Amino acid sequence: MKSAQPLISLVVPVYNEEDVLTEFHQVVDNTLSPLRFELEIVYINDGSTDSTLDVINDLRTNDGRITLIDLSRHFGKEIALSAGLHKAAGDAVVIIDADLQDPPELIPELIKEWEKGYDVVYAKRTLRRGESVLKKTTAGLFHRIIAHVAKISIPQDTGDFRILSRRAVNALNTFKEQHRFMKGLFAWIGFKQKAVLYERDSRHAGQSKWNYWRLWNFALEGITSFTIAPLKISTYLGTITALSAFGYGIYMVIETLLHGNEVPGYPSLIVIILMLGGIQLVAIGILGEYLGRIFNETKQRPLYFINEYLPSVHVAEKQATSDRVQ
Repeated sequence: MKSAQPLISLVVPVYNEEDVLTEFHQVVDNTLSPLRFELEIVYINDGSTDSTLDVINDLRTNDGRITLIDLSRHFGKEIALSAGLHKAAGDAVVIIDADLQDPPELIPELIKEWEKGYDVVYAKRTLRRGESVLKKTTAGLFHRIIAHVAKISIPQDTGDFRILSRRAVNALNTFKEQHRFMKGLFAWIGFKQKAVLYERDSRHAGQSKWNYWRLWNFALEGITSFTIAPLKISTYLGTITALSAFGYGIYMVIETLLHGNEVPGYPSLIVIILMLGGIQLVAIGILGEYLGRIFNETKQRPLYFINEYLPSVHVAEKQATSDRVQ
């Protein structure tokens, strides 16, 4: 029976994607419609300033499988993704971006691995087309750094593109933290996980929202969310500096006793002062990053507000049936 078929939810956070959204939806429809599953496509409009919301509404008038979540403002991709996971009703949930860099044609393969019993099947990039050498280098460096300093194993060269089982989604939905590094959370929950290799295409249309400043802040978010290694490094650096200064002080005392006190060197004094001051400022900055995150968490504000929620036909019918039973 059709109602007994598994429901696959596709979670798609979008922000100013008017140029590519229609084609993305067409590719998804062509790829997933032939499969033996019910389909829910959850578009989360993350405060877009272009006509993205109008495009979603137009698509929804012709496709009852679309669920619209219109957030009250721009909260950022990690929060928009969380909103989609909270509302997705599927037995399994696929996360994908709308820019067509991650190919929807790979989704059937992800589903096959999920059917084998894997709770998380993530797409691992073997090639990144359309990205500068600098971006590839910095991204690779970040993934390798966090892989060494984090207490959990975060897969390298992996984005958000993946499929999650219902129990994996339920586990993720229990997190209440404000500062979210979703790639780390996907790994933190554990369960059975597997990689599927693919080559990432260049962006089909529009411009990437991830400039180098945002990528830098994203890297800070990831590192401070899953490790206190920077705090330990500042402690070690401070200890080494203090011991070095103590040793240098002993040397100066011995030098003065043996050879007398000559005119002290001004350049060396300035270098030492600047070095110690710089180390202190770096350590204070690291403490500030962690303290700021503690401050935000203690306020316990809601993650987001929804301006409008329009469920798909399948989800609406399911909710209506549940209300009648109650």
